[in-house]
Amino acid sequence: MAPPPANPRTLAALGLDVVPAQQPLTYPGHPAPEPSLLTGPELLALAVRPLPLGAWTLGHDGRVRELDHVLAALGGPVTGRRHPVLAVGSNACPAQLAHKFAACGLDATVPMVPVRVRGIGVGCSGHIGRAGYVAAAPYADPDAERLLVVSWLGAAQLAAVDVTEGCYRRVLLPGERFAMTLPSGERLGGAYVYVSKYGVLTDPRTGAPRPGGRDQSALLAALLASPRLHRLLGPDPASWVRRAAADPVVRAEGTGIFAEEGWTLQECGLPPAQEPVGAALCHDELPGPSPWPL
Repeated sequence: MAPPPANPRTLAALGLDVVPAQQPLTYPGHPAPEPSLLTGPELLALAVRPLPLGAWTLGHDGRVRELDHVLAALGGPVTGRRHPVLAVGSNACPAQLAHKFAACGLDATVPMVPVRVRGIGVGCSGHIGRAGYVAAAPYADPDAERLLVVSWLGAAQLAAVDVTEGCYRRVLLPGERFAMTLPSGERLGGAYVYVSKYGVLTDPRTGAPRPGGRDQSALLAALLASPRLHRLLGPDPASWVRRAAADPVVRAEGTGIFAEEGWTLQECGLPPAQEPVGAALCHDELPGPSPWPL
């Protein structure tokens, strides 16, 4: 008997199965390339419709069904009862999200959509993370416009991501200030984002935020030009992530060097955290703007 055909929508088949937490120099990983439903091992393509997200469709197992019907059939909340979360780093990577939820014993069913966002720059957090890499962090940039992935998380999923983002604070970006437009033309009323408690790294030559969310090896190689960081974490990016991941004292010392060198910008121009820990608005609870522009 012939073996069953390979599933073309698995993360491995799509080349999206690398987890930055396990391979730090791959950070931030591969973001969701198109509107999709992550199911854990699979990334199913969503067909965009000029309707709310829950009415977008996906074809799977020979059937075409609306997203909300699929989510309900899987026992999860529909899109309107989920929390939209904007990712500037590895939370845009389906494999990273699936890894986080598997570690917590949670279902990894998540709608993930590249959204056009205005007003958000992507920099580098002013700290060294547990996996050894220097993660991305957002800051306000009125001139920026870019595609960033928004994930719609259930309450337990959001709580789990909050735990993994202990060096960040979750804040709500209002849609009237930070325009977020889905591929359908729908405007989000808002979305959450994680803002670094350590601020963002600046380029010593310009004082401007150092670009983040790019080639991690190139970033670490540039930072290793600092004699102090070279002594602590050098001689190369591979040694950096190996030493940093192995020792929290080393991570703390490296983070301290960022601040002592005057490389961190604490004021990022983004809203403060205003909600009690664990509280979050759902998609349907977010205020305007109007759903579709004329």
